[in-house]
Order: sequence, then C-alpha cells, then structure tokens
Amino acid sequence: MLIIAAIVILVLIGIDQAIKIWAIQELKPVGSMDFLHIGDFDIMDLTYLENTGSAFGSFAGHRVLLLTVTIIGAAACIWILIRHAQKKPFLFWSLVLVIAGGLGNMIDRIFRGGAVVDYLDLQLFDFAIFNFADCCVSVGTVLLFIYIIFMMDKKPKETKTDEEVTDGTA
Repeated sequence: MLIIAAIVILVLIGIDQAIKIWAIQELKPVGSMDFLHIGDFDIMDLTYLENTGSAFGSFAGHRVLLLTVTIIGAAACIWILIRHAQKKPFLFWSLVLVIAGGLGNMIDRIFRGGAVVDYLDLQLFDFAIFNFADCCVSVGTVLLFIYIIFMMDKKPKETKTDEEVTDGTA
C-alpha cells in the first residue's frame, strides 16, 4: 500500500510541476487568459502569479518559516500514513493528497526563489489565485477532517459492570 501511496504522490507532484512549467512558459508572458466561461458568464480565468506567501498571500516573504511548516506537516502526514492509514482508505487518500500538494508547493519554494506559481483565478467571487497543489492540500484536508469527525476510531467509554453496580463500588 505504501508503494501505491508513493507512486500516486509522485504522479500528483509531476502533474503539479508540469502545469506550473506550462504556466511559466505560456501564461507568464500574457499575464492572464480566459479559461472557463458559459456564455457571458465568467467562471474562471488563468492568471499568472508568483506567491511568496501561503494561503491568501499570508506570511509573504517568510520562506524559511513556510518551508519548515511544510516539512513538519509532510513528515507528520507520512508518519501517520505509515503507522495508521494503510487499512483505512479514507485516511490513506486524504494524507496522500495533503503530502503531494505540500511537496509540490515546497518544490516551488526551493527552486523558484521562494515563490509558488499560482494560476487558477476564480471569477465567480473574489478569491485568491491558487494552483493544483493547493487543490490537493485543500481536498485532502477536508477529507481528513471528515475522517476525524465521523470515522476515526473513538475509544469507548468505560461502562460499569453488573457487579460494580450491585456492589456499589462504582
């Protein structure tokens, strides 16, 4: 199962990096282009942005902090994946997505001067420009929360035995 996780993580990172290379070569020179429209209704554009921060540009310019948080988070997810997730598919896939997205953006921070290449620009409402790796992290995190809230093994509360109730020792 860990081999499958490694392969999927590498494939997702490869997709992320391939799209970012395309964005640098084709989108950066033009800045922005139409992408998804229905009639006159503008849903999404492709807009080139180099983001030195994290979500919504927060922590901009704090490359070492963002790399440290990513390394710790990815290491924690890998540890949970190895120790607990192999027989829990929902947890397994959520962690795979979080790891792949985190590592995809970490590659940018290391090899692209501390900036992450973003390009997905929602027009339906005012929202940050994001990328495929961000989508992986976001979907994986939502799945992880669903797992924690609804599926995670809860320790059963200790109940009184019949003897304790009749003896009055409880």
